[in-house]
Amino acid sequence: MQKIVTNLWYDTQAEEAAEFYCSLFEDSKITNVVPYSEVGPREAGLTMLVDFELNGQKFTAINGGGDYHYTHAMSLLVNCDSQDEVDRLWTALLADGGQPIECGWLNDKYGIPWQIWPVEADTLLTSTNREAANRAMQAMLGMQKIDLQGMRDAYEGKIS
Repeated sequence: MQKIVTNLWYDTQAEEAAEFYCSLFEDSKITNVVPYSEVGPREAGLTMLVDFELNGQKFTAINGGGDYHYTHAMSLLVNCDSQDEVDRLWTALLADGGQPIECGWLNDKYGIPWQIWPVEADTLLTSTNREAANRAMQAMLGMQKIDLQGMRDAYEGKIS
């Protein structure tokens, strides 16, 4: 059993969002849907809770009402193996009203903050060659979606 499970709050779109997220990641599925009953606090039949897994990691979504909103101070970090994966997820999560932020962060159409991050960027930014790492960092700070080749070029001194 996973001891800590991320709980995502929605107004009424928990099931729709879970289905969308499951379509983006392998080894993903909805495992349980619980509706509100006649005793409330919301209308009977509206989905209350959705348990789902993304790439084998458990999440819960709740339709708790529209009173709360997220910031990217806490986000879902996706470690991507390639620029193609970054591009695919970035495009999908921005579709239908998502908003890019900076440095790989975005808010999806439901307001959930994500950071779409290529794992190779960690190597560039933590290199013992601090001058090169600083160039890669400078390049990254000017990006919304992470452009791994742009970071590599900056690291190698091909662009300033």
